[in-house]
Amino acid sequence: MRYTYMFFLKSFIILFFSCITIKINLCFPSILSSLKTLPIDGHFDFEQVHHAAKDFGNRYSFLPLAVLRPKSVSDIATTVKHVWQMGPGSELTVAARGHGHSLQGQAQAPGGVVINMESLQGLEMQFHTGNFPYVDVSGGELWINILRQGLKHGLAPKSWTDYLHLTVGGTLSNAGISGQAFRHGPQISNVHRLEVVTGKGEVVNCSEKQNSDLFYSVLGGLGQFGIITRARISLEPAPEMVKWIRVLYTDFATFVKDQEKLISGESTFDYIEGFVIINRTGLLNNWRSSFNPQDPVQASKFKSDGRTLFCLELAKYFNRDETAVVNQEVKSSLSQLNHVPSTLFVSEVPYIEFLDRVHISEIKLRSKGLWEVPHPWLNLLIPRSKIQIFAQHVFGNILTDTSNGPILIYPVNKSKWDNRTSVVIPEEDVFYLVAFLSSAVPSSTGTDGLDHILTQNKRILEFCEIARLGVKQYLPHYSTQREWKAHFGSEWEVFARRKSSYDPLAILAPGQRIFQKAIFYSQ
Repeated sequence: MRYTYMFFLKSFIILFFSCITIKINLCFPSILSSLKTLPIDGHFDFEQVHHAAKDFGNRYSFLPLAVLRPKSVSDIATTVKHVWQMGPGSELTVAARGHGHSLQGQAQAPGGVVINMESLQGLEMQFHTGNFPYVDVSGGELWINILRQGLKHGLAPKSWTDYLHLTVGGTLSNAGISGQAFRHGPQISNVHRLEVVTGKGEVVNCSEKQNSDLFYSVLGGLGQFGIITRARISLEPAPEMVKWIRVLYTDFATFVKDQEKLISGESTFDYIEGFVIINRTGLLNNWRSSFNPQDPVQASKFKSDGRTLFCLELAKYFNRDETAVVNQEVKSSLSQLNHVPSTLFVSEVPYIEFLDRVHISEIKLRSKGLWEVPHPWLNLLIPRSKIQIFAQHVFGNILTDTSNGPILIYPVNKSKWDNRTSVVIPEEDVFYLVAFLSSAVPSSTGTDGLDHILTQNKRILEFCEIARLGVKQYLPHYSTQREWKAHFGSEWEVFARRKSSYDPLAILAPGQRIFQKAIFYSQ
C-alpha cells in the first residue's frame, strides 16, 4: 500500500513539473513574437546573445533570450513595460548591461532580456558652464568619454573610479570609489539628477527635490529599482597636470596614521590611495619605468624581497603656471610624513594620462592574453577601529604574496557619503576600502589558480565574521536572501519596501540574486 502511494506521489510530481516545463516551452514562441512586434527604434537580437552572458569576472555565464540594442530611452521603457504587463505568469526578467565589467554575473539575465546600454551612447552630452557646472549624459556613456569631452570645456567630474571604461549607470548603481572620495565622496555623492526607467516601465525624472525616494533608491541600488538612462553629473575646473607620488612604509600603523592625517582637514593632495606589497622582488626598480626616484643611490639599495610593505600613492593637480608654488606645497606636506625617505618617487603627467592609467595596463595585459581571465575580486569596507587587527591577520598570514594582483587600501570620510542612498557602509566616521584585485590563471591548480584565490577570499571573509569586524562588502555578492538581509542589516526593510514600490514583480537585475521573481502559473 505504501509503495503504491509513493509511486503515485512521485508520478504526480513528475507530471506536475513536466506540465510546467511544457507550458514554459510553449510560451517561448509567443514571448519571442511579442518582443519582435514591440514599437521600438532600436532592435532585438535573438541570435548573437553570447557576449551578454560574459563579464569581466569570467566566472558566471547565463544566456539571455534576447539582447535589446536601444536607440532611445523609449525603447527601454517600452520593453520593461511589456514585461511588466505580462504579469507574474511570465518568468522573463530584464538586466541593464553597460561595459560588461560586472564580476559575478550581476548584469546577466538568464533566459531574459539584456539591454545593451552602450547603444545609448549616441545621445548628446550637454555641458553647462558657470559657477556650478554640470553635464547631462546618457546612462550608457563611458566615464572616459565624459572626461575627453569635458576637457574641451576645461571641466571634469569631481569623483572617479580607478578604471574609466565603465558606464555612468553601472558605477552609479554601486557607488563609484577612487582616491578622490576622501574629499568629494563617491560618484553617487556628485549627482544632481537622474532619469530612470522603473520596473513598471515608467520613465521618471528624480532628484533631491523631485521624486527623492526613487533618486536615493537608485543611487547604490544595485540596479534593483530602475535603469539609469540619464544623469546630471557635477563638474569642476579640470587641471592640466598631475604630480604623481609614491612612497613606502615598513610599519602598518605608521602607514595608516599618515593616511588618516592626509584625509582629515584641508589636504594638499587631491587623490590619496595606497596598496599592500608582499614579497615582491625589485619593486623600486620596476617603478623607475614611470617614476623618478628622488634619491637614486639609496633607492637602489632598498630591498623589497620577503617583506610586507605599504605604498602611499598621492596626486596633486595643478596647472603649468602654478608649478613652483605646487612644488613647495608638496615638499612641505611630504616633510610631515613618516615614510622611508629613500623610497620617494615622483612623476608629472597630463591629467587625462593619470586618470586613465589603468587602461594602459589593460592594453598590456590584453596583448599578453591576460585580461580575459577569471577575476575573483573581493572588495571590503572596514571600520577604522578594526583595520589594525584586519591587517595583522590577513597581510603576511592569510596572504603570503601579492603576485595575483594589487591590494588597494585607503581611508575615506563617511561625512562625504549620503546615508539616504541604498549603498551600505560601516558605522564609523572613517572607514577603509580594501580591495583584493586578483587575476586567476585559467586551468591552474597552483597558488595562481581560481580555487586557491577563492579559498583565500573565503578565509578572509570568515575571519571578518568570527572577529566581528563590522565589515561590509563593496560590489557585494551573496547567494541567499538571508545573506543579503545580514548585509543590509537595519536597512533591509527600507530596501525591500523600495523594491516593492518600484519593481514589485522583481523584473530588474536578476543577476544580483537579491530578489527572486515570483512566478504564478494559471490553471
